[in-house]
Amino acid sequence: MQVFKFGGASVKDAESIKNVAHIVAQYKKDELLVVVSAMGKTTDRLMEVTQAYVEQTGEAFHLLENVKEWHQAILRDLFPTDKHPIFDEIANCFVEVEWILEEDPQDTYDYLFDQIVSTGELVSSKILAAYTAHSGIAVKWVDARDYIFTDNTYREAAVDWEKTEEKIRRDLPAILDNFVIISQGFIGSTSENFTTTLGREGSDYSAAIFASCLNAEDITIWKDVPGVLNADPKWFDHTELIPELSYTDAIELTYYGATVIHPKTIKPLQNKKIALNVRSFVNPSAPGTFIRSTNQGLPVPSFIFKVNQVFVNIQPRDFSFIVEDNLSHIFNLFHHNRIKINMMHNSAISFCVSIDDTGKNIDTLLAELEKRYKVSVEKGLELITIRYFNQETIDRVLVNKQIVRELKDSYTCQLLVKKLP
Repeated sequence: MQVFKFGGASVKDAESIKNVAHIVAQYKKDELLVVVSAMGKTTDRLMEVTQAYVEQTGEAFHLLENVKEWHQAILRDLFPTDKHPIFDEIANCFVEVEWILEEDPQDTYDYLFDQIVSTGELVSSKILAAYTAHSGIAVKWVDARDYIFTDNTYREAAVDWEKTEEKIRRDLPAILDNFVIISQGFIGSTSENFTTTLGREGSDYSAAIFASCLNAEDITIWKDVPGVLNADPKWFDHTELIPELSYTDAIELTYYGATVIHPKTIKPLQNKKIALNVRSFVNPSAPGTFIRSTNQGLPVPSFIFKVNQVFVNIQPRDFSFIVEDNLSHIFNLFHHNRIKINMMHNSAISFCVSIDDTGKNIDTLLAELEKRYKVSVEKGLELITIRYFNQETIDRVLVNKQIVRELKDSYTCQLLVKKLP
């Protein structure tokens, strides 16, 4: 069997949904499970609803109404009459959000985020399932929350693999014998049946969970790019498609910030030796990138750019060294504030990191660090990671840039830089 994952760009409007249904139709004779993200920028819009609700700005209902109207417009483009049951199904999904908004916020932001933002995946998967069935394909809509079980870490839930695998293996193979399954990415549920999310861009991870538990032959992530490129086209005019990647290189690229695949996606596939294809929904016949177990290295150097970086230099106040107790305390503070370290370097008397500038939680972190350490901060930097680097590739990215910190190993070079005036 196969697992397909379609992201928000692939279901951003009525024509896109028709294109996805067309792709699914080509594989309907196979056992196929489809995982879909929220449509277009719906996740961002529902995050705005959540923020407005928590801050009680009075805008939450208005923002939600805009999201509802946008989805209704897409439904009207897809179906000949608003008497189709899908119109009421989608309205009911949004009613559940309205029930939340009618009460004063009592729960934590992370909990409310998951209950509201998860609606995007439920709505998009229902619309895709309804249209695919309308096109003549035998489809079964499945609620991922009935199969992917997690802990109570809202916004970044950890999967209960044993319980999840047992339920998926018990129930889904019989459905796949007769239907194409359409489900959601990004979401799961706790033992108390509260909705959780798996982290931003977690739909790739959801697809990997289903694939691993079902021992799929392979998984295909459909993107708006030809496959995995050696650099983001936003940064380079001339990029190259990487036709094949090892699991190791794919994990390294995602760890350093490549956004084409979610970082947690690769490992469950590697454990089961399930191949991963990254293909273009714009040109479905193109081969894309094939990720599998191989000793072959990258054919070309790969570049990963992260902007809006904050460089934090931490030193003890008491002239002690950066040893295990200090490092343990520092890492616990980063973990507590949910801040990912993109680059780090330590010496006897300092510990330096590069992190994303994520706003308020950075300020909280710095305040906590300053209680025990001397802390210096530089913002507005750029982190460039080059996998399989050489001096030519380094020179290429340093035009009009000054190096703030540089780290190298056998295969990877990281350059934290700032623009020259």
